[in-house]
Amino acid sequence: MSHASVSPEKPIAIGRAGAFGRDLLAGLTLAAITIPEQMATARLGGFEPQLGFYAFVAATLGFVLFGASRVLTAGADSTITPIFVSGLAALAVGGAIPAGSATLLAILVGLALVLAGLLRLGWIADLLSVPVLTGFLAGIAVHIAVSQLPSLLGIPGGGHHIAGQLSALWHGLHSVNLISLAIGLATLAIVNLCERFAPRLPGALLALVGATAAVMLFRLETHGVAVLGALPSGWPSLAPPVLDWADIRSLVPLALVIALVVMMQTATVSRSFRDPSGAEPRVDRDFIGIGAANLLAGLASTFPVNASPPRTAVAAESGGRSQLAAATAALIVLALAVAGGSLLAQVPVAALAGVLLFVAQRIVRVEVIRRIAGQSRSEFALVLLTAAAIVWLPVETGVAVGIGLSLLHGVWMTTRSEPLEQLRIPGTTIWWPPEPGRHGEQVEGVIVIAFPAPLLFANAESFRHGVLALLTERKPTLLVLDAGGIPAIDYTAAQALLAVAEACRQRGGIFAIARAESVRALQALEDFGVIAEIGAEHVFHSVEEAVRALAPAAKGAS
Repeated sequence: MSHASVSPEKPIAIGRAGAFGRDLLAGLTLAAITIPEQMATARLGGFEPQLGFYAFVAATLGFVLFGASRVLTAGADSTITPIFVSGLAALAVGGAIPAGSATLLAILVGLALVLAGLLRLGWIADLLSVPVLTGFLAGIAVHIAVSQLPSLLGIPGGGHHIAGQLSALWHGLHSVNLISLAIGLATLAIVNLCERFAPRLPGALLALVGATAAVMLFRLETHGVAVLGALPSGWPSLAPPVLDWADIRSLVPLALVIALVVMMQTATVSRSFRDPSGAEPRVDRDFIGIGAANLLAGLASTFPVNASPPRTAVAAESGGRSQLAAATAALIVLALAVAGGSLLAQVPVAALAGVLLFVAQRIVRVEVIRRIAGQSRSEFALVLLTAAAIVWLPVETGVAVGIGLSLLHGVWMTTRSEPLEQLRIPGTTIWWPPEPGRHGEQVEGVIVIAFPAPLLFANAESFRHGVLALLTERKPTLLVLDAGGIPAIDYTAAQALLAVAEACRQRGGIFAIARAESVRALQALEDFGVIAEIGAEHVFHSVEEAVRALAPAAKGAS
C-alpha cells in the first residue's frame, strides 16, 4: 500500500499567501487612514492637499528601500510641520528664503538623517527626557489647534505666530459660520467615536466622505462653507531645487532641529512597534530609511517627512507583516493624487480642521502629565516650561529651549549627587548606606564613602568638598571610595580624586578605591594618573578586602 506524501513546500506557500493577503488588507486599511490625514497635514503647512499625497508616496518608497523596520510608515507629519512652517516663515520675513525652501529643507533633513544613521548616532534620540518631550507635544498640539480654529469657524486666519492667530480669532468671532462649525465638530466627534468604539474603522475617512456628501447634497458651498476646490492632477515634479549656498546656510540650523525631532520620533516608533519576526529594532538603519524618505520627498518637490506612530499602529494592528502594506497604501494614494483630484473638490475645509483637532487631542499625553504632576513638581515644571516655550516662542526656538532644558535637568540631577558614608551590615562583609531602623557597624579609624553617579566636572567640586569635610571632622587613618556606582570619570573629577588622596596623605592617612567595576571608570583612573598616585596595591575588588588589608583596627568593630 502506498501513502501519498505532502510536499513541505505547500504549507510554506500557503503561509506566504496568507501573509500576502494580510499585508494587502493592512494596506487598504492604512490607505483609508492616510488619505484624510495627509490632506489635513498638508493643509496645516499651507500646502495643496495633493502634496501631502506625494510626500507620503515618496517617503514610503524611500523607507521601503533603505529602512529596517517592517511595519514603520512615514509621510507628512503633524509634529514637525508646525516647526518647519514657523521656521520658514521667520526666515522669509528677512527675505532670505525663496519659494522652494520646503523642498530644499527636506533634502537637508534627509542628508542629516542619513549621516546620523551611518555614524550610529541613535543615542541622540534620548536627549529629550519624558517631561520635556511631553511638554513639547503639548505645545505642538496647541499650535495645531489654534491654527485650525479659523478653518473650523469659517473665519480668516492670522499669520504664523500664536499672538496674531489669537488676535484674528478674537476679531473674527462675530462672523462665525455655524454650518462650518457644525461640520468640523461632527467630524471630530465621528473620529473620536470610531477611535473609542470601533478602532478598526477609518473614522477620519468616513467623516470626510459624510461631510463631502452633505456639502454636495445641500449645496452648502452657497452658504459660505469653504471647500478645497478642484485639485491639480498628475505626477509630481521630479526635480531638485535650484538654490545657492546662501539659502543652504540659512536653512541648515532649522534642518538640524527638524532632524533631531525626526530622530526622536523614529526611535520611539521603531522601539514601540517591533517587527513580527521579533527581531531587535535597528534604529540607526531606520534613520537611514527616514533620511532616504526625506531625500525623495525633496526630489518630489514636497516637504520634510517623519515616521508616524498612529499610521504604524494601524499597519501593525491590521495584520501587516512587511512593507508591502505601506507600499499598497502608497499605490492607492498615488492613484488618487494622479487621477482623482476632482473627487476631492467638494471636501469641506472645516472637516479637515476637525481631523487635525483630533490629531492635536491625541498627541497630548494627559495621563503622563497627570502622573508627572503628582510625582515630581520639578519635572512637572519642565513640562509647563517646555510647552510654554513651544507655544509662545518661534517653534524651532522652543524646540531648542526644550532640548536645553532637558540637558540642564540631567546636569542638575548629576550635580545633586553627594558622597554617602557607608556602614558594614552586622554579621556580613557588605558595606551599605545607613537605613532607617537598621544599625550598621563602623570600623575605628575607617571611613567608607560611595558616590552614586558619574563623577564628572558638574559634581567634582561638591564631591571634593564633601569628602574633605569628612576628613576634617573625623580624621580617619583610612578612606575607602566604593566606586561601584561610578560608571564614568572625567579629567576634572580625576583632579578632585587626586586632591582627596593628597589630603589623606597630609593627614597621615591612606586613600584606597574599591569595586571600580566600570571598565570606563577604571580606564580613566589609569589614564588620569589616579592609580599611579595612590598605588595599584590600594585598588581592591571589595570594600571589605580594602578594610581588612589596610585598616589598623579592621577586626575591632565598634
